[in-house]
Amino acid sequence: MSEGFTLEKFASHPFYLEVNRRLVALTGLRQGQRVLDLGAGTGAVTRLLWQEVGCPEAEVIAVEPSPTATEVARRNLENLGGAVVRFVHGGAEMLSQLVKKPVDAVFFCNAIHLVHEKERVLQEIKRTLNADGTFSFNTSFYQGAEPPEAEQFYRRWMMRALRVLKSKYGLMPDRTRAEARQRLTEEEYVRLLEANGFRIRNKEVMTVQMPLGGFEDISEYSLWIEGVLPGVPLAAGADSLKQGAREAFQELGLKFSPRNWLLVVASRA
Repeated sequence: MSEGFTLEKFASHPFYLEVNRRLVALTGLRQGQRVLDLGAGTGAVTRLLWQEVGCPEAEVIAVEPSPTATEVARRNLENLGGAVVRFVHGGAEMLSQLVKKPVDAVFFCNAIHLVHEKERVLQEIKRTLNADGTFSFNTSFYQGAEPPEAEQFYRRWMMRALRVLKSKYGLMPDRTRAEARQRLTEEEYVRLLEANGFRIRNKEVMTVQMPLGGFEDISEYSLWIEGVLPGVPLAAGADSLKQGAREAFQELGLKFSPRNWLLVVASRA
C-alpha cells in the first residue's frame, strides 16, 4: 500500500462501519475469545473485534502486509485497554506461519477479492482456526455488487474518470491488466468455501447507500485505483476518479448511490 493512499478515510464512513458491525453480529463472538483480523488495514475492524471480545483473557491479532497501514493502525488503537491487541506484519498466504496458536475466529473484511490464490489462503485460514472456529468475510467487489438501479451511475463514473484521465494527464489504463481481474459471483464464493472444507453458517447481501464522499474517499485508496485504472499512477488515478464521481453525481442528480456487500460466515466442515 502506497503512503497517503490508504483506506483510512473510507473506513471512517458510517456505512462501512455498519457493514462490518453486521458481519461481526452474524458471527456471534463471545467475550474472552482469540480472534484474528486478516488484512487489518488501518484498524477499523480490529477496533470492532476488540469491542466485542474485550476482556483481559481475550486477544485480537491484526495481520497486515502493509507497514504503512500497520503504523496507522497502531496509532489508531494505541489507547485501547482490556483485550490484548497484537500486530503481525505479513500476508494471508503465510497465515499459519505467522500465527502458530489456533484462533476462535478469522475475519477478512473487504479484501478477499484482492487475493489471487484464494484456495491457498482458505487452507491457511483453516489451519489457523480451532476445530470449531469460524471464518467471516465481506466484499463489495464481486459480481452483483452494483445493483441494477446503480448501473447508470457506475458506467457514467468510469466514463467521466477516463475522460479526465486522458484529457488532463494523457493516460489510459492498461486493458490487459484490467481483463485479468476476475470477480466471483456469490455462488462461486460458496462453492469455493465448500470445496476447501468450510460449511456456510450465515450468508446475506447488505445494500448500503453511499454518498459522494464515500466514492471520493475510495478513489484515494491505492488498491481500488489499481483495480479500476490498472497501470495508472496513483495520484492521477485518484484525481480522475474523484472528478468522475463528482460529475456523475451532478449529472444524474444523485445524493446517494447503492452498493451491495456480500457477507459470509463459515465454519470448518
